[in-house]
Parts: sequence; C-alpha cells; structure tokens
Amino acid sequence: MSPTTPTPADWYRRLVAPDHVRRLLELCRDEDLGPNRLDPTAALMVEQCRRAEAWVVARRGGIVSGLQAVGDILHVLAPSTKAHLLAQDGQRVEPGQCLALLDGPWREILAVERTLLNLLGRLSGVATETARYVTALGDVSAVIVDTRKTTPGLRQLEKYAVLCGGGHNHRMGLYDAVLIKDNHLAGLSASEAAQKVRRAAIEARRRFSLSFVEVEVDTIDQLEAMLGIEPGLLDIILLDNMGLEDMRQAVAMRDARGQRPLLEASGGIALDTLAEVAQTGIDRIAVGAITHHAVWLDIALDAGAMA
Repeated sequence: MSPTTPTPADWYRRLVAPDHVRRLLELCRDEDLGPNRLDPTAALMVEQCRRAEAWVVARRGGIVSGLQAVGDILHVLAPSTKAHLLAQDGQRVEPGQCLALLDGPWREILAVERTLLNLLGRLSGVATETARYVTALGDVSAVIVDTRKTTPGLRQLEKYAVLCGGGHNHRMGLYDAVLIKDNHLAGLSASEAAQKVRRAAIEARRRFSLSFVEVEVDTIDQLEAMLGIEPGLLDIILLDNMGLEDMRQAVAMRDARGQRPLLEASGGIALDTLAEVAQTGIDRIAVGAITHHAVWLDIALDAGAMA
C-alpha cells in the first residue's frame, strides 16, 4: 500500500469506537465467565502457573477480518496474554494457515478462546461474502455498499469487515446521515414529496454534520420529481426494487440533466443478477446479504508448547 492508502488499522480506528468495543467485550466475558469470572473446568484441570502457546488457524480459506481487534479482545479477557499476528485483515488465507500466535497463561487463553474465535469467524465470514460480491461486479465503476442489516451490537465491527472484503460503507446508523424513505413520504404525490425533501435537505445541511443526504424512490415519476431539486442538495437517490430497464432509464435521466447525484440500487439484488445491475450505469449497489447471509469462516485454536 502507498503511504496515502488507508490500511486496515486506519479503518479500524475510524469505525470502531474504543468504548463501544470494550462494552461489547465485557458482555462477552460475562456471558462466558459469569459474575464471578470463573471457569471451574480450567480451575480443576490446569495449574494456575502453566503457560502455553496456541495457534489461531484458518480451517477454511477466505478473507480474514478481525485481527485488528485481537489486542482489544485480549485486553479485556486475557490481559496477560500476548498476540503475534501472522496475517493481515483483508488478506486471502488458505486452509491450515496460521493467523496468530497467542502466548500467555493457559487458563487465560482457554477463557478467551470462544469469544476470539466467534468474532474472527463472524467478521471473516462477512469479509469473505463481501469479496464474492465485489468480484462478481466485473469491470464496472459501481461499488458494493453495506446496510444496517447487521448483528445488533456488532455493526461497527461488521462494517469494518465489509471494508476488509473490498466493499464500502453506507451510513453507520440513523445519526450520521439523512436517508428519506417511503415511510417518511407516505401519502404524498411525487411533486409534494420532492418539495418536502427539498426543504428537509436544506434544513439538514444547516443543522447537522452529515455524511450525505439521500432519498429513496420506487417509480420513475418520483425520480423525475427528485431530479428537479436544485443540484447540491441531494447526494444520493436510492432506486428501490427497480427492474433493469427502469435503472437504465434512471441513469439516462440523471445524465441528461447534467447532474451527479449518485444513483444507488437496492432491494432483492442477488449474486447472480449483480453484474447486470452494475452494467446499467448505477453508481452504488446496496446489499444486505453481505452481512445477514454471511457464513462464518471456520477458525480454530490449536494448542502448542506448554511450560
């Protein structure tokens, strides 16, 4: 990577708030160790002074994600254990490849094992699924963006995983962008909706610091009305559940006006139809499946030398 290219470490620092991940990991710790932070099996079977090395190993190939979080995980669940990372988030790994070496008290490593593997497996699964969609795009300028269809509590980490897989982030939550959807405009005609959206966009830019202002349309008539709003107020127009011909018409209408609000396709887009959608000239394709359909990558912990 060039000096100006963001790295996985940059993405992690930008997306994952330290307080948020700490609270999440404390909950994970309490789920496994209870209020007394006790693992009776390890207490019975492992001498307190025993130290060990353990390898984090990919059992299946894919795109790895979550290694940037290992330090935070150990800080909460295994503070005397050190990690030596042997791979990098965003890297394609092969079955049997070692991702990290843990070195510390064996009781600690056993206590952190499940949380560590759960998070690495989940995030690597999201990164791997995202990479499948990015590859299926083909040679086009469109990009894959994620949605808010994420696991409650894991959104920051799952959106980080999307970046590791080559995708792009949409809004993080309700707080950082304006996305005016059909339920916000229910009962209004296309022209009435456009007038209301225009007023909202002006007010939004005056009152809030936002990533973007976006509006959803599901008919060509609604799109035409929104394109009548003066340039610069709308950053993105979302085409909800439109067919390919309507998408092509939408791109032509936008281009004919010389405007550049980005056009985003969303709704029911599958891997086997992705390339056709991208070839319509759409700028962004929102895919909830990269998070809610992702299958965990099989990652395991193998014990090494003991002392």
